[in-house]
Amino acid sequence: MVKTTYCAAAMLAVSLAAGCGGSSTGPSTGGSGGGGGGGSTNTTTITITSSGASPRDITVARGSRVTFVNNDSQPHDMASDPHPEHTLCNPELNVGFIAAGSSGITQNLNTARTCTYHDHNQPSNTNLQGTIRIQ
Repeated sequence: MVKTTYCAAAMLAVSLAAGCGGSSTGPSTGGSGGGGGGGSTNTTTITITSSGASPRDITVARGSRVTFVNNDSQPHDMASDPHPEHTLCNPELNVGFIAAGSSGITQNLNTARTCTYHDHNQPSNTNLQGTIRIQ
């Protein structure tokens, strides 16, 4: 029985880890987790409010993830440029729909390049546009 329970728990942990990336979650409580197996993953946070995204221009290390925290009262749909194709940094930067009070996280940004983003539902709102430089 103990061996079966251990195996079931291990399989659950693997399946949960495999589902990571490009998702929306509940309200952010802050902090970042390290990865196992030879290195940690950096997480940088961009906060969205009624005034826009902040900071709008960031630089992250390759392998990092960026969390978009929606502290606005309305939802946002954060995506890679250009609009409406979202192909510049696809699929890593296409976070998608983020409900008010929730957050969304990019996939690992592994390629050194410059990625720009916008809110798909407000593509001309420059306050919801920004740049992520991956080095």
